[in-house]
Amino acid sequence: MSEVPVLPAGGYARPVPQPPSASLDLHVDRSSPVPLYYQLAQQLESAIEQGRLAPGTLLGNEIDLASRLGLSRPTVRQAIQSLVDKGLLVRRRGVGTQVVHSQVKRPLELSSLYDDLQAAGQSPATRVLRNETEPASAEVAAALGVAEGAEVAVVERLRLTHGDPMAHLRNHLPLGLLELDGARLETTGLYRLMRGAGVTLHSAHQTVGARTATAQEGELLAEPEGSALLTMRRTTYDDTGRPVEYGSHIYRASRYAFDFQLLVRP
Repeated sequence: MSEVPVLPAGGYARPVPQPPSASLDLHVDRSSPVPLYYQLAQQLESAIEQGRLAPGTLLGNEIDLASRLGLSRPTVRQAIQSLVDKGLLVRRRGVGTQVVHSQVKRPLELSSLYDDLQAAGQSPATRVLRNETEPASAEVAAALGVAEGAEVAVVERLRLTHGDPMAHLRNHLPLGLLELDGARLETTGLYRLMRGAGVTLHSAHQTVGARTATAQEGELLAEPEGSALLTMRRTTYDDTGRPVEYGSHIYRASRYAFDFQLLVRP
């Protein structure tokens, strides 16, 4: 027996808002040695990364997509599943297949994550978790060139895109370098604040790694315990060679990648 919708006063049922539907020019090359499912998956992934398929967009059902492209339903299902496995799409019961987000690919250069996300149209937001001083650990002291136990500034932030957590950022700075205002840290990047305070950023030494998430990190980043995380440690120097910032960051591997460009020496 079907349920009868409850009508508001006035007697008319309010329409339920539906997600926007995708409208893309998709095609496949049957003469190509590249598998058809992979061709389709690459086009969809490219559309997500370029913002032509925004988060929340509904792809439509597999039957319609298969019919439009002249593909078998298993081929379309394989293409969609590959993007579900990457975390770019999600299947929702009663709704269909929706775009979740694109994976951020960040170039390895001396730039602020906030600025990179903003330039990529990723709607960055920041939640400040800590903004205080603490005694420098041996690791922080070595990076900043101060005595172990000396007071340093520490800022911890959760960086989000489209409302989803992407990274946990911990930065240590020498005391007196600049005023770290919590409200401003939530609306802009740390490097932009440093430049505004007259700090000329010149170079950095950076190490990228990977490990699995602890239970606490998983809760913070909305990932299951044991999920893959990317790690980054960076010491930044000004134009006099003075260390001005030491960052220790973790990123969701499902949402984030470092982009390298390698040159061959002559």
